[in-house]
Amino acid sequence: MDSTILKISDALYPPLLREIKNPPQLLYCAGDLSLLKTRCVAVVGSRKITAYGRRIAAKVAGRLAACGVTVVSGMAIGIDGISHRSALDAGGKTIAVLGNGLDVMYPAANRDLKKDILRTGLLLSEYPPGTRGTKFTFPQRNRIISGLSEATVVIEAGLNSGSLITAALANEQGRPVYGVPGNIDNVTSLGVNMLIRDGAQPLIAADDLLADLQVDRSAVVQQELKSVTGAEEQQILALLARGSEVTVDQLAAMTGLTAGRINGLVSVLEMKGLVMTALGRVFLAV
Repeated sequence: MDSTILKISDALYPPLLREIKNPPQLLYCAGDLSLLKTRCVAVVGSRKITAYGRRIAAKVAGRLAACGVTVVSGMAIGIDGISHRSALDAGGKTIAVLGNGLDVMYPAANRDLKKDILRTGLLLSEYPPGTRGTKFTFPQRNRIISGLSEATVVIEAGLNSGSLITAALANEQGRPVYGVPGNIDNVTSLGVNMLIRDGAQPLIAADDLLADLQVDRSAVVQQELKSVTGAEEQQILALLARGSEVTVDQLAAMTGLTAGRINGLVSVLEMKGLVMTALGRVFLAV
């Protein structure tokens, strides 16, 4: 495997990572080094996940990647692996931060994923070739995952999940932390729900995060508009693309249509999977 060693003083060294308390002095890299200069968001979570966690991780990571955001994660099984794969499937980019040397294959279940990331994404480690992962190296690498990223999203995390370490590090680094609310009866949601209780931003839709980061979603929305034939439906989607969420009354005021007509159009768009509604608000679907 061809790799590059970056020093902290090198121009290619990621600027956000350089800002953290204890940045790695060396980075071993394999793949597309240009991704170190892109806008990144970390998507992390438990290794043991539910069908809900799998689905939401795929939607969030895919949406971020489709909008040009590089998805950063730790290439573990579970949420990490799904996030990397979904970013690639969306035609986007992803960075995998390893807790071992680049040449060490771990976990074995992600062998094909590692090959695919090497082709179009980036593998990253602070550990030299031949280094085996330990119970210390994986938590240590988590500061790099959050340090590369403008924000960290946690999806399904039990009380002992390493993703809670990543969230804590992101908070220490002054980066926003988002948690996807989970089933309160499921142990895989206890950690992330506690994050939200303690101040993490609840993530209801990926477009809320994209709006917070002021990421341009116009190209993706234009693709969605191609699947919509009605001019009024297109008008609603175009308005939703300007912000994260609005009420039916606000849409009525902006379009000049009645609230009843807006409700009908929103119902159709919801059936098409293009919008979602919650707590009296309408927003673009993940």
